Amino acid sequence: MSDAEKPLLIKRYASRRLYNTETSDYVTLEDIAGFIREGRDVKIVDLKSGDDLTRQYLLQIVAEHESRGESVLPINVLTDLVRSYTTQATSVVPQFLAASFEMFRDSQSKWVENMSSINPMVKMPGFEAMQAQQEAFLKAMTGGNAGWPSGPKDEREEGEDLDEIKRQLAELQRKLARMNK
Repeated sequence: MSDAEKPLLIKRYASRRLYNTETSDYVTLEDIAGFIREGRDVKIVDLKSGDDLTRQYLLQIVAEHESRGESVLPINVLTDLVRSYTTQATSVVPQFLAASFEMFRDSQSKWVENMSSINPMVKMPGFEAMQAQQEAFLKAMTGGNAGWPSGPKDEREEGEDLDEIKRQLAELQRKLARMNK
């Protein structure tokens, strides 16, 4: 496995400073966000305990972007996420989010393929970086897990889920289109 395929190992020292083991220097949360936008996976571990802190730091990066007005997550989605921590839905929510983002990635890939054959502007500088940033965000949000829970589902529930996913996908595509202008 090449270095680019392995997650970039970041160690957190007792002083809470973050240390990039590849370049032997200290990094900030914004540096880590930059690595992710470039398509690099990261793994953040506590030097002393060895605990994996990646999720905690990725959530912190998302929270900082949201607090600066770079809102990606609508209030209703954040509210539903908070509710899911206190309900029986906790076990289903990660799989649902993972599957939703997987569908979004697939749809986005097809959209980009179609646009690149129709519109040469898709090949403009920065477009690939934006794609990598979105993919990294989606990967961070889904934790790399894209499976649906097993077992039969009521057809009505599947239709409602699909309608909600389509609505969210359309909203994300509108935001993407605004970013491309």
